Amino acid sequence: MKFDKTLFVLALGVFGITTTEFGVIGILPELASVFNVSIDKAGWLLSAFAIIVAVFGPLMVWLLSSYDRKKLLVLSLVIFAVSNVLSSLATNFTFLLIVRMLPAFFHPVYWSIALAVAVENTAPNQSSKAVSTIFSGLTIATVLGVPLATLLVDVLNWQSSFLLSALLNIVSLIGLIGLLPPIKASDKKEEYSKKTILRKPILWLNILLAFCIITAMYSTYGYMADFLKSVSGMNGKEVSIMLFFFGITGIIGNRMVGKYMSSKPFETTFIFLVALIGVHFLLLVFGSYFVPMIVIVGIWGLIHTGGFLISNVSVASSVPEAQEFVNSIFTSCGNLAVTAGATIGGFWIVHFGIQQIVWSSILLLGLSLVILLVKKVLRWK
Repeated sequence: MKFDKTLFVLALGVFGITTTEFGVIGILPELASVFNVSIDKAGWLLSAFAIIVAVFGPLMVWLLSSYDRKKLLVLSLVIFAVSNVLSSLATNFTFLLIVRMLPAFFHPVYWSIALAVAVENTAPNQSSKAVSTIFSGLTIATVLGVPLATLLVDVLNWQSSFLLSALLNIVSLIGLIGLLPPIKASDKKEEYSKKTILRKPILWLNILLAFCIITAMYSTYGYMADFLKSVSGMNGKEVSIMLFFFGITGIIGNRMVGKYMSSKPFETTFIFLVALIGVHFLLLVFGSYFVPMIVIVGIWGLIHTGGFLISNVSVASSVPEAQEFVNSIFTSCGNLAVTAGATIGGFWIVHFGIQQIVWSSILLLGLSLVILLVKKVLRWK
């Protein structure tokens, strides 16, 4: 039971760092106005964070692999909390950008250790369920953390948004110190031989699969609010309710995937891809109808959220003896995929229109299905 509590504390930490990373999305217009910069320049507060995670993630985890993992978790949350407090005190954009970039180096460190701890301390047939608990922190951040950070700007000021993230980091920090026992670094140094790990073809195939899945997910999801407004005719309040509904059903879907991914990885992934393709076809056909879209959004959230868990389990299973390093690779892959999805979605809107954006996701999901079937033919797990 104590370890169950630990999982939730680790998930709370994920909730805090995810709110730190993505909470800035809703306050970019305010920050652009306050610091007198263009909106695209303000966007670097998000882009720079993601780029650092993607580029330096595996390196940071590899360099710190010899240290006590509990201390690294604590250090990561301390850096996130301090960064958020300093962000709230920023008086110019350059300073804000720099202090936003600092915790990005430790983002993959926290994620990798949290996922590794979840897997190492549960039975093999329960590992994906444990991982789903960690990912629930990400899901809840999109449902509550990011909207709440945005709301505080309207109710109080932009500084309060950063202070909220700092508070979340501090709360999870206290929980970690009290509930998580010391976790020594692995003594198996040879397991962290990058050459050995990176030579495995199955790892690269699973990374490609994860990249295509997450890119497909965010190609349309990244512009969900615009789609609901422009195509479905919903107003701002109705869109907010739909985003919340999407997240709530996503929490349920995340738990469902966690229940079956360990025992039936191929079947779970296949059903996920086919179902998500089906949902995007529903968006294409019924996107302009208000009432059907309410139901479709709920189904979309139920299926969509499991994509992160499926992608992580696929990549992590490639090299089970080096969970932290491989999870850092997944974190980098995920951040690159989110950026790629947003880029492809934006390109599709400009050239084909917002209503046709679902085709970008359908094509990428189809490619993901081909990769999965190739794995099956080659009998690679």
